[in-house]
Amino acid sequence: MSAEEHFAGAGYTAAQWDLGAVVAELRAARTRWRAAQRRRESGGRELPSSEALSAIARSLCGVLFPMRLGPSDLRQESEDFYVGHTLDAALNALLAQVRLELRYALRAGEPEHALIEAQAVGIVRDFAARLPVLRGILDADVLAAYQGDPAARSVDEVLLCYPGITAIIHYRLAHELYVRGVPLIARIVSETAHSLTGIDIHPGAQIGAGFFIDHGTGVVIGETAVIGERVRIYQAVTLGAKRFPAGEDGSLQKGLPRHPVIEDDVVIYAGATLLGRITIGKGSTIGGNVWLTHSVDPGSHVSQAGVRSESRGDGAGI
Repeated sequence: MSAEEHFAGAGYTAAQWDLGAVVAELRAARTRWRAAQRRRESGGRELPSSEALSAIARSLCGVLFPMRLGPSDLRQESEDFYVGHTLDAALNALLAQVRLELRYALRAGEPEHALIEAQAVGIVRDFAARLPVLRGILDADVLAAYQGDPAARSVDEVLLCYPGITAIIHYRLAHELYVRGVPLIARIVSETAHSLTGIDIHPGAQIGAGFFIDHGTGVVIGETAVIGERVRIYQAVTLGAKRFPAGEDGSLQKGLPRHPVIEDDVVIYAGATLLGRITIGKGSTIGGNVWLTHSVDPGSHVSQAGVRSESRGDGAGI
């Protein structure tokens, strides 16, 4: 029995909900919004799809680690076939999403379709060429997690089970898209991992190899954060902005460096909050629940008892 037959059999009709009026009012609300945003009628979807990009990200995870994150019945003798077939489908699907974002970015002007197509193909081709490099960086991330966690029994356990690795894989894919000029797609990919893991890494952040997030829930890494190599952080760590300067019109200025710089071989323990464009020197250790808004020298050891009390003013926050 169809849904319509079920509701009709139960005595419900469209008139009971005044469905026509609700649909008309929703159409009017959409029309007002589009007019206020100066949107043109496109006749089709104008924004990338979260559902499509989530599926693309899953496929790319399988391409990067076919025998661990690929299909359960995959055999090694079929590995290259699976990788080639899946990658071709994923890249073509990604190309369609990139076209949408590029057209959306030009929505105020008249899009030049040939130019958009060439730019979209170039972005996806360059992204694909980076995948072998990403695999090497991710191997270092997985190894760092295995070596840094005494509870880890194998690198395979790390790859299959650790939410930090899931978040890092998505971040590294998203970052490659971000630097190639499709930030909306990049943000959607990173937010897919955020919803799965509770780890929020902006795709604009710069993160070196050998990065390990232990446990992970509640970690926040802002857009302009810079993280060196072999850095380890724990759950509920925030690398955030201290204040948000406003422009002459009162709106927040975007793109300014406002998040911490973490140099190589730093460890940041659970609950630490680091705010502003500060530098944590190479080899430093930041203790749990520390609130830090000033730079520290290389080799520093900072704990709660060693941090002076600071007031929060001038728009201070995360």
